Amino acid sequence: MKPTNKVLIITYYWPPAGGPGVQRWLKFVKYLPDFGIQPIVYLPENPTYPIVDEKLVSDVSPATIILKKKIWEPYWFAGFFSKKATQKISSGIIPSVKKQTVLQRFLLWVRGNIFIPDARFLWVNPSVAFLKKYIVENQIETIITTGPPHSLHLIGLHLQQQIKVKWIADFRDPWTTIGYHKALKLSSYAERKHQQLEKQVLNSADLILVTSPTTKAEFHALTSSNRPITVITNGYDHEAIPPQTLDDKFSLAHIGSFLSDRNPIILWESLQELVLEYPEFAANFQLKLIGKTSEEVLQSITQHELAQYVVNLGYVSHEEALAQQRKTQVLVLIEIDSPDTRSIIPGKLFEYMVSGRPILAMGPQGSDFASIIQSTNTGVFFNYQEKTALKAKILNWFHDYQSGQLKTNPVGLEQYSRKYLTQQLAHEITQL
Repeated sequence: MKPTNKVLIITYYWPPAGGPGVQRWLKFVKYLPDFGIQPIVYLPENPTYPIVDEKLVSDVSPATIILKKKIWEPYWFAGFFSKKATQKISSGIIPSVKKQTVLQRFLLWVRGNIFIPDARFLWVNPSVAFLKKYIVENQIETIITTGPPHSLHLIGLHLQQQIKVKWIADFRDPWTTIGYHKALKLSSYAERKHQQLEKQVLNSADLILVTSPTTKAEFHALTSSNRPITVITNGYDHEAIPPQTLDDKFSLAHIGSFLSDRNPIILWESLQELVLEYPEFAANFQLKLIGKTSEEVLQSITQHELAQYVVNLGYVSHEEALAQQRKTQVLVLIEIDSPDTRSIIPGKLFEYMVSGRPILAMGPQGSDFASIIQSTNTGVFFNYQEKTALKAKILNWFHDYQSGQLKTNPVGLEQYSRKYLTQQLAHEITQL
């Protein structure tokens, strides 16, 4: 279909950025032309990406028009004190309070109280000045901002106030209820400022997009009763991944950032007990860590005498991550045990679901992603109090592995395909 409707998408994360933040809009942009929409992507010319994946550049649709403008980020100042600490904070790996150094506490305070709403706030005014002229000259009727970083929503807010344009605000993650928000050591003034900006954005955008039902409910409580809020989850794409041979070992793999607050002690306890109680389990078990893993998690693994079973691959390309998903026996998905994270549906969940491998998921009671796993028959969800059931399930899967019967029989996955989700997005855009 020939694109007839131009949409300006304002994003910070774009290839060669790696990690989950780039996937959602990279895939939307890929399929929007199929539904008559011309995507124009505006991004920083010189961003600071904590994770880089050059292979993702080839996935950018050739139909995409790219606009860039330089950004000045104060991370260079923080990097003057400690580049390593700054990179960890910018990628979300925040040490537990007891293990934070004085420098880390200072950087977190600066991040939360000076950089409001985040370290990209200095990009707002130059972007508004640049885009205002571009939008008018190119007769663009709709703009989309995606956050985090939530500074980008302020670009949309100012553009909406200054010119006649429809504005969609897409929240890949919540704002003030996201897991790391409480770790930013906010003053009462900073907390109020974050809340005021969040409420202003939510009550000004013509449409709010969220990735989970719980976030929709939270945002409804912050907005007038008739504010349009639509759930469009993340999803999976039909990737050209060569057939993979399953690991010989009974492998469990966690793929993605393994943050300190996600440290699943009952999982380590269960695995330690299984290793001690079943010699055949110890002879065949392997734990794969794929992605950035916090020191606290690594220390817990060592304390539970599991270090000898670990294969730590570190960060790998998205292509390699997909291959690892298909060759691993069991895929591990962990979310922080907090009511604030019930709304988080990790983007990798959907890639896990189409890998053909069973998912071992842990999170707080009432997690949105638990119902997705259950309805698609792709794995089992446990809360942090279900150690007995967790251990029994791992042992059951191990017996299935031994007999060559370890697999899944998923149902209803097509509703989470990237193209199907983009069709929903295109419908929302045309309705505006």
